[in-house]
Amino acid sequence: HPEEIVVIGGHLDAWDLGRGAHDDGAGIAHVLEAVRLLKVCGVQPKRTIRVVLFANEENGLRGALAYAETHQAELSRHVAAIETDGGGFSPQGFSTSLRDAAADAVRKLFLPLQDLGAGMFAAGGGAGGADIGPLNKAGVPCFGLWVDGQRYFDYHHTAADDLPMVNDRELAMGAAVIAYAASVLADR
Repeated sequence: HPEEIVVIGGHLDAWDLGRGAHDDGAGIAHVLEAVRLLKVCGVQPKRTIRVVLFANEENGLRGALAYAETHQAELSRHVAAIETDGGGFSPQGFSTSLRDAAADAVRKLFLPLQDLGAGMFAAGGGAGGADIGPLNKAGVPCFGLWVDGQRYFDYHHTAADDLPMVNDRELAMGAAVIAYAASVLADR
């Protein structure tokens, strides 16, 4: 079903004091590395995995709104959307807009993530992020990557939000978790 779409996305917010490495350069790195990993592993999902690099999340959501408007005719073919906007910290799992049986079905697909310490799954835990909010309003099941955010606000919108503050291993783990989630959502 290549006409059906799983969106994975992040955005850049380097409008403040820092360079935006955690908010949300890490999200951009997550989604770009996720599709690279899928390609090098030879994964050919049944559905299209579309990377969206949103803009203007902090100041009006123009990127999110433009995506929803531009793709209005195909929103019914979007089967899932994942946003990563918590920084490049250790992945812990996902929140989702899904509830009940629909959430339970995806929870089972995500069980292998427990082996990486990323097995948390919060059904009904929200739309996953502001950039995919318009997709959620259109009825698309949405997911947000949860990371260990205890240090996030040490960097968020500060001069310290720079590349040396991002741990390579934690960033890579987040990309791998996004890759896995996108691939199983694209194949279900």
